[in-house]
Amino acid sequence: MKGAIFFASKYGSTEQYANWIGEASGLPVFDVKSTNPNLADYDFLVLGSPIIYYKLLNRKWIQANWVNIENKKTILFTVSGAPAGKKLNRWIAESKLPNKLVSSMEHFALRGRQIPKELTWYDRLMLIIGALKNPNPVASKEELNGFDYMDKSSIEPILKYILQLQHNDFTAS
Repeated sequence: MKGAIFFASKYGSTEQYANWIGEASGLPVFDVKSTNPNLADYDFLVLGSPIIYYKLLNRKWIQANWVNIENKKTILFTVSGAPAGKKLNRWIAESKLPNKLVSSMEHFALRGRQIPKELTWYDRLMLIIGALKNPNPVASKEELNGFDYMDKSSIEPILKYILQLQHNDFTAS
């Protein structure tokens, strides 16, 4: 099966993960903001997105390209400060992705990086407000001071799944 990686990134963590996955898998990597390749050329898609304000940054791109995505095997990797779990699943559900995609995709949660001095003033202000409201003292501290959970080894499950997709195609022919 022929696949490709399509990502959206705001501060670079998702782009870094997309490039690591591309280097390790040999799949082409496309930034959804700057390129528009033909999705019909690919049998499966790896979609990467940060979670910004509790929503997927690439949700509008997915919705706009849904007709070309809906019948493809899809892997979604999200990048945020939140670990995998109910909260992250709720944010994905609230991103208003097509139900068919949410129910059939494989999701991998990756932890990102936030360096407060690199954020826009608006994003920084929103994090301060969020930190003041956050009942979790660890998460509140991270919102104020930043964090760096970037870990190249965390892409291993994604790579295994990509290999499985490619292997299944070869055994079916």
